[in-house]
Amino acid sequence: MEFSRFYQQAAARKGGEAAMKALLPPKPECERLREIGDDRYLSEITRCIFKAGFVWRVIENKWPDFEAAFEGFVPAYWQQVSPEVLERLADDARIVRNMQKIRTVPENARMIMEVAQDHGSFGHFLAEWPSEDQVGLLMYLKRNGARLGGNTAQYFLRRAGWDGFIMSRDVVTALTRAEILDASPTSKKGLTQAQHAFNQWHEETGLPISHLSRIVSFTVDND
Repeated sequence: MEFSRFYQQAAARKGGEAAMKALLPPKPECERLREIGDDRYLSEITRCIFKAGFVWRVIENKWPDFEAAFEGFVPAYWQQVSPEVLERLADDARIVRNMQKIRTVPENARMIMEVAQDHGSFGHFLAEWPSEDQVGLLMYLKRNGARLGGNTAQYFLRRAGWDGFIMSRDVVTALTRAEILDASPTSKKGLTQAQHAFNQWHEETGLPISHLSRIVSFTVDND
C-alpha cells in the first residue's frame, strides 16, 4: 500500500497538510543522541517504565521529585546500589512507591554501563543502531534491560529522539485495516511486519520513520 493514501487521510482528518505537520515530533538527529548523557537515558527509561500502566500526568508532575529521590540517575552509582537504598525509596513519598519498578533502575543502569564500555556511551550505541532495524533494538533492550517489553521501549526511544515507530492503538488499528498487520503487535512477527512497511514508506517518501508512524496514527479517529 502506497503511503500517499495514509498521508491524504491524515491531512483530511487533521484539517489540512499544514495542521498535520505541526503535530509531528521533531526531526530525529543522530548527533543529538550522542550528546545526551547516560544519566539522562537512565532517567528517561525509568520515566517510561513508571508511566506504563499508570496515569502519565501524575508521573510527569512528580518527575522533579523522582530526579531528587534518585539523585540524578547516575548509572555508575545505581548499577551497584545497595538493597537498603532501594528499600528506603519504597517508603519515599516523593515518588510512586512501586518496588518492582524501583528495582529496574539498577538493572537498567547496569545495561547502560555495559553498553557504554563497548560503545563509549549509551548515546553512541543508539546513534549507531539503524532505524531500519528497530525490531532488533527492541529485542536487545527487552533482553538486556528490565521492564522494557511491550511499548515501553518504543516510547523511550521516541522521547530520546531516536527515529522509530510506536505501535500505539491507532497505529495498530490503521495497519490492521490496511492488511499489513495480522499478528500480535507485541510479537516479533507483528513488529517485523510493521518494520517492513515503515522501511518501504521511508524509501518511498524520504520521511523519518517517527513521522511516518505519527501520520499513520492520524488516520484513525480519536487519536
